[in-house]
Amino acid sequence: MRVAAIQHEIIWENPEANFFNLQPMIQEAIEKGAELIVLTELFSTGFSMNTFHTAELQDGPSTSFLVEQARQTGVTICGSVPSLKPSSQNPQNCLVVAHPDGSVDRYAKKHLFTFAEEDKHYEAGSTNLTLEIKDLTMSFFVCFDLRFAPDFWDLAKETDLFIVVANWPETRSDHWKSLLRARAIENQSYVLGVNRVGDGDGIKYSGDSCLINPLGESIATASPNTPTVLMGDVDKQVVVETRQRFPFLHDR
Repeated sequence: MRVAAIQHEIIWENPEANFFNLQPMIQEAIEKGAELIVLTELFSTGFSMNTFHTAELQDGPSTSFLVEQARQTGVTICGSVPSLKPSSQNPQNCLVVAHPDGSVDRYAKKHLFTFAEEDKHYEAGSTNLTLEIKDLTMSFFVCFDLRFAPDFWDLAKETDLFIVVANWPETRSDHWKSLLRARAIENQSYVLGVNRVGDGDGIKYSGDSCLINPLGESIATASPNTPTVLMGDVDKQVVVETRQRFPFLHDR
């Protein structure tokens, strides 16, 4: 499967402007043969704690944008959204996976970033999301979740590709790159990390989006600080052969 990671800038708390800027990047991914398109964490607003202003209902503009793009392109597309359930006071940082047939799957970020008081403005999720898309089994995570290896371990045996969307600051970019590689090596799975670039609320983001194979080797890497449509190929047979050659998961 050919996957596209869209490493993009985010105009602060301005969904319509972000939709406009993302459309040509999505089209570029389609022209390059993408069979799955991945946007960043809170792709339409930035990592804002101003949820009174940014929160949307589950069928709000950001989710509707993803659904419409999937329908128009015929390709599954995902990114996280400040999604508010009707019965909740705070939204969830919810990764929305929109499919060409109009259906939607959701994963709410389980580990909230208390260092930035995300826990005071968002509601944590409690369940995982693993999907079969074409011939691959994928599991989805959001940003800070990357630091919690047990969640990845729990899903490793059934996962060919882990997808992590983020707003990960440049000051900790070494952590981002190291943890993505660690999750690939220890779980013998592909890992796709998709991070934003630019400035948001005084914080700089360098991107460093990448696709890593089950041996921990980077097979596609985006230039830092540059909006990029990063393309890479994921092969289920590589996962199978790696685990057969090095049956480390059994030793857990």
